[in-house]
Amino acid sequence: MTGEQRSGAEGRAADGGGDDASGAPEKPLGSRAPHFIKRSKPLHLSWQVGVFLVGLAVVGAGVAMLVLPGPGWFVIFGGMAIWATEFVWAQLVLRWTKRKVTEAAQRALDPRVRRRNIILTTTGVVICAVLAAVYLWKFGLTMPWKIEQ
Repeated sequence: MTGEQRSGAEGRAADGGGDDASGAPEKPLGSRAPHFIKRSKPLHLSWQVGVFLVGLAVVGAGVAMLVLPGPGWFVIFGGMAIWATEFVWAQLVLRWTKRKVTEAAQRALDPRVRRRNIILTTTGVVICAVLAAVYLWKFGLTMPWKIEQ
């Protein structure tokens, strides 16, 4: 067993298992850089710096998109995926996130949870409709501010 294979097996044990929710084995943790880059320490370090900077730029753009128009969270997770090609901590974060999203999706498909969500949504819509009807009955279609002045 090579050092890379051993670190992957140890990482899976530390991560809490080797299979994801679909039953497929997870990829081993560690760098996915080409072997000719891994052989040279300075080249591998410069590769890691480059991956980190590209991932940082993508994550930074995603954070900016949280307040600006754009798919902020999608871009942030894209940057994390870029980091996960090289850094174990990002791989663990993405595995944890994938596991939590899968669990949330399974909970959302539970019939009792769906029924509760439908009831809550319907109640909210009815309350908003009643409030809008009361406002229209009391004030009509005039706005509460005076635009003409």
